[in-house]
Amino acid sequence: QVQLVESGGGLVQAGGSLRLSCAASGRAFSNYAMAWFRQAPGKEREFVAAISGSAGRTAYADSVKGRFTIARDNAKNTVYLQMNSLKPEDTAAYYCAADWGILLPTTGAGYDYWGQGTQVTVSS
Repeated sequence: QVQLVESGGGLVQAGGSLRLSCAASGRAFSNYAMAWFRQAPGKEREFVAAISGSAGRTAYADSVKGRFTIARDNAKNTVYLQMNSLKPEDTAAYYCAADWGILLPTTGAGYDYWGQGTQVTVSS
């Protein structure tokens, strides 16, 4: 089992930046693909970004490409999401997810472990 805890959310003005962190417990963190999803009230969960266990591959949703960067520090069992040039439409609860293996799923069904989420609110 792996437990995930997100942090770093908050309130920021449009154009600003936030850095989210996801701390993972358990062994063999480098064997897990990690991802960020987000969900706004009344809307479906959507994929944001993913990174492979070795950090050699990444994937991004078109809506965040060029603005967000996913990274990981396997020595610290932590994955990050650097969010720049934030827009009001980025407002959502952001969730960290983990999947054992070498693939990079882009749907929630592809991930086995989830954090509780951290709220990001971007004001206009």
